[in-house]
Amino acid sequence: MIPGPGEPRTAVVVGAGLAGLSTALHLRGAGVEVTVLEAESTAGGRCPDVTVDGYRLDLGPTVLTETDQLARAFAAVGETLEDHLTLVDLDPAYVAHFADGSSLSMHTDPQRMHDAIRELAGERDAAGYDRFVRHVQRLYDVELPHFIDRNLDGVHSLIRPALPRLAALRGFGRMDRLIASFFHDERLRQAFSFQALYVGVPPHRARGMFAVVSAMDLVHGVTYPVGGMHAIVRAMVDVARAHDVEFRFGEPVDAVRAAGDGYEIHTDQAAYDADAVVLTCEPGRAATLLADPDVLRPDTTPAPSCVLLAAGVPAGLSGAGHHHLHFGTSLRGAMDDITSGRPMRDPSFLVSVPTRTDPTLAPAGSDVLYALFPAPARHGSGADVDWHDLRGAYRAHMLRSLTVAGYPVNDLVGEHLITPQDWEDRGMPWGTPFSSAHTFRQSGPFRQPNVIGPRLVLAGSGTTPGVGVPMVLISGRLAAERVLAGLGQRRFTRHG
Repeated sequence: MIPGPGEPRTAVVVGAGLAGLSTALHLRGAGVEVTVLEAESTAGGRCPDVTVDGYRLDLGPTVLTETDQLARAFAAVGETLEDHLTLVDLDPAYVAHFADGSSLSMHTDPQRMHDAIRELAGERDAAGYDRFVRHVQRLYDVELPHFIDRNLDGVHSLIRPALPRLAALRGFGRMDRLIASFFHDERLRQAFSFQALYVGVPPHRARGMFAVVSAMDLVHGVTYPVGGMHAIVRAMVDVARAHDVEFRFGEPVDAVRAAGDGYEIHTDQAAYDADAVVLTCEPGRAATLLADPDVLRPDTTPAPSCVLLAAGVPAGLSGAGHHHLHFGTSLRGAMDDITSGRPMRDPSFLVSVPTRTDPTLAPAGSDVLYALFPAPARHGSGADVDWHDLRGAYRAHMLRSLTVAGYPVNDLVGEHLITPQDWEDRGMPWGTPFSSAHTFRQSGPFRQPNVIGPRLVLAGSGTTPGVGVPMVLISGRLAAERVLAGLGQRRFTRHG
């Protein structure tokens, strides 16, 4: 996969989000000449940079795990992650707050977590936690190298010794039943199953294999980059530019066409020729650019959406902890509301206060608040929800819930409220930023394939391996591997 002398190789990456940046770095590290075309005026995609009146707000992902995947992108061009980003380990990773008024600080350190669970629920569940940690680590050891961190080519690629090992670890059973085998206390079952929402499936419908997400954040740990999540984007762009990756911002791609032994990429400003193309948009958008509806996997089920509120809080907030999980009386009831196409009546939600870790994100004495309330996608019965009409009432519902939870939000600065309708207006299918759900038939080799044609590849959350920051970074590397496995020798040119 290393180019030889006199073999110029070229690729165009469409999209400068995390998947596109990962792709660009891995391709450039292999000697490919890379141009990144981005419709927006800045990089970031679903991890944008928003600063209002001195408050830096995250309007995309806020939970960062598995930073070794990020390090691999920098290492591809001979750089070290630590030279470009300052990462802070969060302890606790989360604080879980339950409907009965109790709470649990969720530590990465196994002994501290054992002690916290024993204090909350007794020795039996503390011992269950010890077994749980060992179990999800075994799941991780099986799943990551064999089913997540590699390109899969159809069902036959699963036929390997790891498959029966995954079955033996109850990876194909129901996730809620797997969690219940370790924890008797309902509060703990909630706290250790909410991760299913990251993959877009309620815990009582998710497969046990997705308990691997617990290994990623509650065992391996959660970190936060100084400067906010967009600091990751800034660092990746800076490193890519230093290694001669070309970026062209404000240049949306209109079409991609086969041309000779490569591709012609049309924007509203120019046309480009390249050996290979990596599209980091949603598969439906890729099908439009290629004028080929057969690219799109039929009958896709979307993940739930969310309503996001992000704002500065001039008066500041009391308490400690960066990420907070607030559970209603019934997590399953809240999820049933969403899958039935209605907003949660008894909400469970995530609150992040990133200024607990990085005070530079807000003026002195102030805080930044990020609240994410899961909501139905604009699909099926969820498409009937009129978010234009509901917007004001749902905002008031969120503010009441936040106030009851201990976050006084009467005075907000730079407020951003994003509903499923807003996500859809921003070009996200089904009005969800979480792409397609990780149902069984939309995971692994059953998910939207990343290969579309010769040296024509997808990356991003809509393809393999899936949703989440580590996954889209992996998707970029897997896309690069696909390109490098079959890259031609056509030189990049620009017309117009």
